[in-house]
Amino acid sequence: MQTLWADLEGSSAAECQSMQDVRREIDRVDRALVRLLAQRLTYIERAGKIKKDRGTVRDDARIRDVQEKVKASCVKDGFPYTIAEPVWTALMEGCIAHEFVVYDDVNASTPKAALAV
Repeated sequence: MQTLWADLEGSSAAECQSMQDVRREIDRVDRALVRLLAQRLTYIERAGKIKKDRGTVRDDARIRDVQEKVKASCVKDGFPYTIAEPVWTALMEGCIAHEFVVYDDVNASTPKAALAV
């Protein structure tokens, strides 16, 4: 199985000589992004299992904190926040929705996972 680190190693944009090169490298970066997002989701799932109150699943202060950190990273790395902001908003909304599913499953009298057995 190819590791995330292998997907992080590739050619720079300046080294790409053709659209095939560019597309290969974009695909490599996309694979790495998916692996990182999958890892991020494991923490979201853990949060859904740890939290004791359903009302804490959505944390508006944390959402603002994440967006500020993303904005700072964008400035540091030269990435337009105008691109990152809607991406992270959608990511966080999707993750919050997933965390509600995990929370509800964990706190149901008969978890959905048990029904699947």
